[in-house]
Amino acid sequence: MNRPELISKKTRMEFREFLVGWTLREIGDEFEAAGIAADQNYQPPLGGQRRCYVEQFYHTLDFANPADAGRLIRVYENILTAGYARLRSGGGIYDGKTYRASLEQLVGWLKKDGYAYEDERLVPIGHAASLRQLKAKAVDFDSNYLAAQIGRIESAVTADPDLAIGQAKDLVETCCKMILHEHGVQSADKLDILALARRAMEVLQLVPEGVSDTVRGSKTIKAVLGNLATVVQGLAELRNLYGTGHGKHGRTKGLQPRHARLVAGAAATLATFLFETHIEKSR
Repeated sequence: MNRPELISKKTRMEFREFLVGWTLREIGDEFEAAGIAADQNYQPPLGGQRRCYVEQFYHTLDFANPADAGRLIRVYENILTAGYARLRSGGGIYDGKTYRASLEQLVGWLKKDGYAYEDERLVPIGHAASLRQLKAKAVDFDSNYLAAQIGRIESAVTADPDLAIGQAKDLVETCCKMILHEHGVQSADKLDILALARRAMEVLQLVPEGVSDTVRGSKTIKAVLGNLATVVQGLAELRNLYGTGHGKHGRTKGLQPRHARLVAGAAATLATFLFETHIEKSR
């Protein structure tokens, strides 16, 4: 199963085309400052020295690797910051609506990849970033079903918030079952989500009772672990009230996309934490 790319091909191409207006030295400075080297032996089938130079930097990156993607995001962050600075200074090609539109288009493509440009920084958009991380975990488990669930949540957050909320609960349920299966627990399919999560956390030693009072900060650790169960309970209750899967009163009003983003982000963060704990303890 191929790992999903964290920065889309379209975004990379749009930034490459934008950099055609930069000098080779400016391009090199930005990539090298982020610790990205150019593969001088790679000769991309493109026209233009600047396009080829950008592709030589791209060629050394694994776009499905979070570390490589993070370095490229820092490059894009600096490009946008420099671009808006040039826009403010005005003059030449940097003066006018066309240049501003080019910058806004770049910001738009990054937003589709899960990044928002705020205060001269590119920051992950909560649910999108969490879901991307979890999608990478699905690859570790070779789970097409889990990846499909994540895809449905991503598509539904804005278009159908109720569906996204229902799928978020199902997502945590699937993750817990997968972890329990890996630990040889055969009765997982018969448990509801609260019991599933409790059993998975017991297997992973993530329950408050498993923390010794002698451990530094034990009270705080126990409180945090106890809140994991609260998150699961909240997902179950929201799904019953608003999500798909249960018949409701004809006048029931659903939640808004912002609520779905919160629920999807919480579910993805919890599931990712459980998976990462499982992977760490399996080593």
